[in-house]
This record gives sequence, structure tokens and C-alpha cells, in this order.
Amino acid sequence: MPVKAVAKGVSINPRKVGEVASLIRGRSVEDALVILSYTPRGSALAVRKVVESAKANAVHNHGYKSEGLEIIEVSVSPGPALKRWRPAAHGRALPFKRGSSHIRVVIEGQKRPVIKAKEVQTGSKTSVSKKPVSKTATKEVK
Repeated sequence: MPVKAVAKGVSINPRKVGEVASLIRGRSVEDALVILSYTPRGSALAVRKVVESAKANAVHNHGYKSEGLEIIEVSVSPGPALKRWRPAAHGRALPFKRGSSHIRVVIEGQKRPVIKAKEVQTGSKTSVSKKPVSKTATKEVK
């Protein structure tokens, strides 16, 4: 069962993120983290955070071994764009869009063996005697 992590609305253009994402496709998670830590691009940090999140999801939520995780899919799709204006000659303003990205990482690996807890054998049950509560103890103190 593959495990995924998604970062939505990352304020970096999808083309720039896609160049970094292509560096880690099909690699192991450990190799990808080393590559991303030495990649001198701003989008490498965003991609690295998503890969680390997918690794944490696999280990803590789904019971995978931390070593041997492989990246199956890295996809980058465009998110919502902010419409902005840039000054131009003769007092005009020209429109442009500030892009954002959705980054999706899917990883897979080996599951850890499930260790079942030993059933605790209960000895003879001793009953606890309950003492009757006096009526004066239950009255409210004013």
C-alpha cells in the first residue's frame, strides 16, 4: 500500500518545482534527501519537506521500516495563481500571474512485522469491600 504526502499552495512556480522533482524520481528516500539538501534551488526545500513528511507518514502511521523506502511518484501540478500588475512604459500597467504549486510524493517500502502483545493472565480477583458513606459526608458545606 503506497503512502503519500501532499503540499498544496506552495508559492513557487510549478516549472521551477518540476525541475527539482525530476532529480529524485525513482530513487530511495535517503538518496533523495541527500540530493535535495545539496541542490542550490529554492524549491528544493519545499520538495524536501514533502519527502520527509511522506517518510514520517510511512514510519509512524503505516508501520513501514524507515530504511528501504522508495519514491514511486513525484508529481507537481499548478495551484491557484495570484493576478498582479507590473508598471510599464507610458504610464501603463501590464498583468502577470504569480504561480503556486501542489507537490505530491508517493513512497512504498517494506512493512515492519506486527508484534502482538502477550495476553496478561489475571489471577484470582479480589473484591474490594466498599464502606457505606455517611449522609453527613455527602452534604454540602455552606
